[in-house]
Amino acid sequence: MDPKKSRIEQLFLETYDIYADAIFRYCYIQTSDRELAKDLTQESFAKFWQYMQGGKEILQPRPFLYKIAANLVIDYRRKKKTVSLEKMMEQGFDYGEGDEAKSKEIKFEGEKAIQAIKNLDEKYRDVLTLRYVDEMSIKEIAGIVGESENNVSVRIHRGLEKLRELVAE
Repeated sequence: MDPKKSRIEQLFLETYDIYADAIFRYCYIQTSDRELAKDLTQESFAKFWQYMQGGKEILQPRPFLYKIAANLVIDYRRKKKTVSLEKMMEQGFDYGEGDEAKSKEIKFEGEKAIQAIKNLDEKYRDVLTLRYVDEMSIKEIAGIVGESENNVSVRIHRGLEKLRELVAE
């Protein structure tokens, strides 16, 4: 086997192991559809693989993968303008084992938070998800959304203000 091909495959597998769950989470939060999120995650990694196979070097795989996933989500939104929060709530949330009362409280708070986030403009929802769910740096987010770090910081700040207003209502 070609050592370069073997190295590319190993790098791809390592990248997949590290980032697959995070990319799925991002896609799921953006679409509220578990199956669609799986498909978008798979397609993100397929595009990542094609890029690697083309012999191009990827210095920062995390932001690159998020950029691919973000573009796929944008394409999906263009095709389907509405996102069904009700469908997400019907599917429920999986919190694992534990106290049933605590799980219900967490579920209620989670649904409230998701409702508030879903009511945010897309430009705020995206950066807040990347920052606080996926724990990305401002610099990484700027690379993904194609804006300056200052613009991303301002958008996060304004998004948090709007989120506070929504939660207060």
